[in-house]
Order: sequence, then C-alpha cells, then structure tokens
Amino acid sequence: MTHRVAAHRIAIVGAGPAGFYAADGLLRTRPDLRIDLIDRLPTPFGLVRAGVAPDHQGTKAIVRQFEKLLTQPGVRFAGNVEIGRDLSWDELREGYDAVIVATGMTIDRKLGVPGEELPFVWGSWKFIAWLNGHPDFRIGPDLSQVRKVAVIGNGNVALDVARVLAKSADEMARSDIVPEAGAAIAAAPIGEIAVIGRRGPENASFTNNELGEMGRLARAVAVTDPAGLDVQPPASDSTPERLRKGRNLEVLRGFAKNQPGSKPITVRFVFNRSLSAIAPGEFDLVITCIGYSGVDYPTGDDVFAVGWARRGPTGTIPTNRANSLAAAQQVVAWLGDRDPKSGPDPLPVAVDLAGWHRIDEAEVAAGAKVGRPRVKLTDWKALLDTAEGDGPTSSRA
Repeated sequence: MTHRVAAHRIAIVGAGPAGFYAADGLLRTRPDLRIDLIDRLPTPFGLVRAGVAPDHQGTKAIVRQFEKLLTQPGVRFAGNVEIGRDLSWDELREGYDAVIVATGMTIDRKLGVPGEELPFVWGSWKFIAWLNGHPDFRIGPDLSQVRKVAVIGNGNVALDVARVLAKSADEMARSDIVPEAGAAIAAAPIGEIAVIGRRGPENASFTNNELGEMGRLARAVAVTDPAGLDVQPPASDSTPERLRKGRNLEVLRGFAKNQPGSKPITVRFVFNRSLSAIAPGEFDLVITCIGYSGVDYPTGDDVFAVGWARRGPTGTIPTNRANSLAAAQQVVAWLGDRDPKSGPDPLPVAVDLAGWHRIDEAEVAAGAKVGRPRVKLTDWKALLDTAEGDGPTSSRA
C-alpha cells in the first residue's frame, strides 16, 4: 500500500489498558491523528484478557470502553505483529511520527534462592496466563498430586492465585477460566494454601475488597496467627494508605478467629517469613507473586513509554489512565508543528479489527453453550484461522 497521508501517524506498541488509554488521550486532543494499536497477539486488551483473574469479570468489563475506541476513525488494531519479527524498532520509528511503548511487563521476577528452578515452582504471570488461555502458555502445572501450595507475595496477584486455587467449580462456573485449567483445579487434592509474605501484616499490599473476598469462599477457610496482628500501619504512610492497611488488619484479625480445617481447604496467611531455599517436601506447588520485569525498548525524543513499561509493575488497571493521558499530552506537545511523515504505510499484514471480532464471536458463542462469558481459543493456529474467516488477514479495514 503506497498512498500518502497528511496526518501524523502514531504507533502504540501493546494493545493493553495503557495503550488504549494513551490512544484515548491522543484523540481527545488531536482527533485527526492516525493511530495503530499494535500487538504481538491476535487479540487485543493485554493484561485484561491474559492477566486479570478469570473470576473477576467485573474488572474485565473495561474492555467495553476499549472496544468503542477501536471503532473510532483513524484507529486501527494490528494483531499478530511482533516488533523484532515483522517490523524492527528502527522501521517503526522511520514510519511513524511518534511511538508509544505500552508493552507492559510479563517476565516473572526471580526469588534468587536455591531450588527456584524446580519444576513445581511457577511464576504468577505464567500461571495466570495459563488460567486465561494465553496461547504461549498452554501447559499448566500438574495438580493431580498437589496437596500443599505456597503462594509467595503479599499483593493482589497473590490473592488472585490463592483464590482461584481455593474456589469450588461452582464458584468458577461463570468465569472465563479455560476448561482444562478449571478441571485440573477442581480435581486437585489441595488441602492447604499458604500465602507467605516477607513483611508484616501492617505492610501488606492487598486491597480491602480482595482480602475480604478470601473470607467468603465456599470450600476454603482463611486463617492466620493472631500473634503479630497487634500492630498499626506505618505513621509515615499517607492517610489513604493508613486507612487501607488498617482495614486489612481488621480483616486479618477476623481470619485469626477462624478454625483451620473447618472447610476442605485452609488458606493460611503467613507474615514475616522469607524463604531462603525451596526444597521438595514442604510444598507440592510454589507460585511466586513478587513482580515482573519487561523487555528493553529504544529511547529517543520520538519514543514515549506508558503503563508498566514506564513505571514498573505497580498499581491497578485504572492507575494507568492518568499516566497514559499525561504521556499522550507529551506526544501532542512534541508533535507540535512538525510536518507529518509521508511514505508507504509502515504496517505489515496484520489481524485487523474484523479478524478480532471473528475470534470474539467464536469465543462468546462457545461460552454461551456452557453458561460462561466465553470459552477462549488458546491455540495460535486456531486463533489465526478464526481471524482469517473466509479470507486472508488484512492490514487495513
């Protein structure tokens, strides 16, 4: 395609929440911009699709806003385009007036202790991606003999992992967990899940609602040792943080009154403990929830990072909004009165919006048959074949 355009072209690498919020911010100020939302997966929405726990459908509902953005004039979705494979960073910068990096962070951080490479030790990104049907992570852990689980971390990701492992099949029935993962968890002989944090309960990063949810599970009882709960949130924290941590301590004191073993699974919250090594025997499965790192990307006046790629893996999905909107204004200011680049369309053949809608419709239809929001396509070939429909994938709708 060789036509020339008179508008600035912006590439957003990563079609997750940060990328969508950045596109929204750009269009609010410059509706004339032409924006390509590029993702290596044939599906948009990034962390919402692959990283949010499958039973938290309320959180995933944000995609409705993102879908509307994809229908805006000048916005393209370009799936199955990998930077470094289909297009180099240099080619990207040559073909676009500005590049926004919204690639997130999807590499599990290491504990740095002996035994971490044992096969029963999993990182949370890999584990949750398996639950969510990410096509790169189709083989999950063998849960058939797992009785004791350690979840390392004191944030919401640790709660997500522990909660999904502890929930009954009925509680997961309206989630979009992939059937294979759901069946494996339901059949596992899990009796105890230890949520282990190296800091004290007054410093836990849990949000109140997510921690409280752990006390309302059908087949699991949440417990903790009352010793050590007679503490207060750090005085140096902001007022909202002190309130959040104070409420967490109240919830944990309620857990301390519960009886271990009163339900089939006991979820035990353990604080002030650091694992110096991981050895077979104490736990049958260890899942680390200690954060993520990302891949390198180029720097330059025409490159702007947003979301986790910019600030690290902290905050919730809405946290990205303000960050991305601010970055969008920086892009607009940088473009200023610069002349738009001209030349061929830099985007290679991609899964476009119509292709994604074919995938979406197939998944939702499969889900409707079993009373779920969707049953995801989890195989690369199946995703791409479905995206193509009756014809080849297309670069531009």
